[in-house]
Amino acid sequence: MCHDLDAQPPIHSEPVTTAESADLRLTGADGALFAAYRAVPADVSGRSVLILPDNRGLSGFYEHLALRLAEKGHPALAVDYFGRTAGVDHRARTGFDDLATVLPHLMALTRPGLYGDIAAGIAYLRTLGQPVAALGFCFGGRLAFLTADPSYGLSHVVGLYGALDEINGSAGPNQVAATLTTPILGLFGGADPGIPASAIDRFDQALTAVGTPHDLVVYPDAPHSFFDLHHQENRQASADAWRRILSFLS
Repeated sequence: MCHDLDAQPPIHSEPVTTAESADLRLTGADGALFAAYRAVPADVSGRSVLILPDNRGLSGFYEHLALRLAEKGHPALAVDYFGRTAGVDHRARTGFDDLATVLPHLMALTRPGLYGDIAAGIAYLRTLGQPVAALGFCFGGRLAFLTADPSYGLSHVVGLYGALDEINGSAGPNQVAATLTTPILGLFGGADPGIPASAIDRFDQALTAVGTPHDLVVYPDAPHSFFDLHHQENRQASADAWRRILSFLS
């Protein structure tokens, strides 16, 4: 698992506006319902942000993050992945508090369903009239990198500790880097054994080769999931990551 159920974004910067938030039910391309959480600023001053959670799906961490982005002027929408198998209210029933609970739902995900739901989230944000960016973490960070494909029409993509190589026969960002043209910000922990420096170097080289604007940042002593209020030992890396995210999105 990535962020714990009690994780919170380590964000201490002052709001520039107020925001309102609400649970949503959106419809995927195949007609299936899935859960989402929306936060909209009173004064919109930045692009909209589609938040792609870790492999736990929509949790309180991402609701807090959506609000913090909205308080900086960015409309934000965090989506869940498991509407087809767990229902739109699964958090109230299961919590997905361990890998054994979430694994059957992860294994049941399909590429058409997953990417259809992402497209539905993007379409919803476009109704707000702003360019749309993606921001993902872990499983969602990998997805965010993949949505740098121009078919999604995103303006910017941010991925935190998203795996870059092939997993179980499924191509990763490194395998499709030649097709990724949207500007990318990647933030990684240097002490994350699941994403070796060699993989980040290959991503950098592949994006450079095709001329995709990108900035890949490695925090040397930070582990996977370092962006968490409870990880005070990583507060400097987290503060720098938040600064870079806001700068990139603006």
